Amino acid sequence: MSTANKTIHFTLNGRPVTAEVAPHHTLVELLQNQFNLNGARESCAQGLCGCCTVLVDGKSVSGCLYLASFADGTAVDTIEGVADGVALDPVQEAFIEAGAFQCGFCTSGFILMTKQLLDAHPAPDDDQIRHYLAGNLCRCATYPEIIRAVKLAATKRKTVTA
Repeated sequence: MSTANKTIHFTLNGRPVTAEVAPHHTLVELLQNQFNLNGARESCAQGLCGCCTVLVDGKSVSGCLYLASFADGTAVDTIEGVADGVALDPVQEAFIEAGAFQCGFCTSGFILMTKQLLDAHPAPDDDQIRHYLAGNLCRCATYPEIIRAVKLAATKRKTVTA
């Protein structure tokens, strides 16, 4: 088994990038150390809390468990790439308007999961929201505000596409 570093190529928030990774480095380590993207945060280091959520080819992964070398040839989206220039995404706007955060440590994971949820279910009910976001933990317990933010984001998305 080789322990040599590997050069990988992938798309990061819409732009092609290249990185040198060690076999044991995680995607969170790569994003933080080589690209200075700190929105995905390692908290539990077990893939249980959702703070390290990033999207790989449109699907959520726990960046603390996902090896960086697996990103080779993929499209990786982080919270830093959600806004369109200076314009916030409707999901980000909804989280702000609903006050769906306190300390903000978990917010990026919730926003990315909400985007994925709304792509799959544009008008989710409370049970769908709870089920879909069950892998994300908020230690400040802003769950009622998060559910309100998801519903508001769904409404905002309908308005944007109408």
